[in-house]
Amino acid sequence: MKTVSHKAKRRFCCLAVFFVAILFLFVGTIFQDWLAIVHNKQSIASLSEYYASLKTDEESLNSEITKLHDNNYIARYARERYMYSLPGEIIIKMPDEEE
Repeated sequence: MKTVSHKAKRRFCCLAVFFVAILFLFVGTIFQDWLAIVHNKQSIASLSEYYASLKTDEESLNSEITKLHDNNYIARYARERYMYSLPGEIIIKMPDEEE
């Protein structure tokens, strides 16, 4: 039987500690990267929803721009919204029905 010397045992312990430390460093780095990926996916989901709502608003505003190029629409809008009238017209404001 061969006995292992004290120096060999000490060298083995030092190498084991070193490899365990390196292993913890790699695992910690991977865990931090994984957390960053999860956070980024959540941000992408919320920003995608916000982008969709902005696209809907943009379509609505583009539709309104197109309508505002029509003189008849502008005249009707002004009469309804700001109570303008044509010569000879009388404006009667009806109370809103509340239920």
